[in-house]
Amino acid sequence: MAHLLRTTRPASRVAPAVTRRAFASSSRAASDHLFVHRDTTYNNPKIPFEFTPENMKRAQEIIARYPPQYKKAASLPLLDLGQRQNKGWTSISVMNYVAKLLEIPPMRVYEVATFYTMFNREPIGENFVQVCTTTPCMLCGSTDILNTVTEHLGGIRVGDTTKDGKFTVIEVECQGACSNAPMIAINDDFYEDLTPESTKKILDAFARGEKPKPGPQSGRLTSENSAGLTNLTSKPYGPGEHCLPEFQ
Repeated sequence: MAHLLRTTRPASRVAPAVTRRAFASSSRAASDHLFVHRDTTYNNPKIPFEFTPENMKRAQEIIARYPPQYKKAASLPLLDLGQRQNKGWTSISVMNYVAKLLEIPPMRVYEVATFYTMFNREPIGENFVQVCTTTPCMLCGSTDILNTVTEHLGGIRVGDTTKDGKFTVIEVECQGACSNAPMIAINDDFYEDLTPESTKKILDAFARGEKPKPGPQSGRLTSENSAGLTNLTSKPYGPGEHCLPEFQ
């Protein structure tokens, strides 16, 4: 009976090889880089900053929108205004100036500037290129668009700035133009329905100091169906056209 009670070990199975692909190609940023300020020659509190007269007028208009006890709510639009004046990035001097203007502790402004990714805490190029690689854009070819951008700009890596200072390229999450994927944002404008060829033309135009027409690059109007018009194809009826005679 001994041989009947003997247990046998199951044959070992070899685990299949798994190919992993990174979700993003951007270089990793440590948390201290994202949330901790360290003085540098180009970013320290000793570098002066203040709004131009025109921007100061704009800032006062923004602050006036809020009750005096809630004027700290203006920190978001004021930081945006400061970043635009400061060549596209938010330095520690910009943050301190906004805090002083709003009469709030600087930490309240630091919290805003480090939370929202719209605030660039390092200098950027003249043209800020944000390539969306979230699922809808990825399914429509955003990987090719990202590779086209980096290669066409001299083989720079995501997160880098070109040597001439004209372009900075980053990879971002959804920018809300999924129906027009793939797309990129350059400064304040969206460029949609992209192909590698149209992407190159857009970059070349910015390199020449021009501003190409934003929006879909495929010829369609805004977000209309790429397959053509499928509804509202007939003349719309006028008021009371299909009502009973007594109501016409």
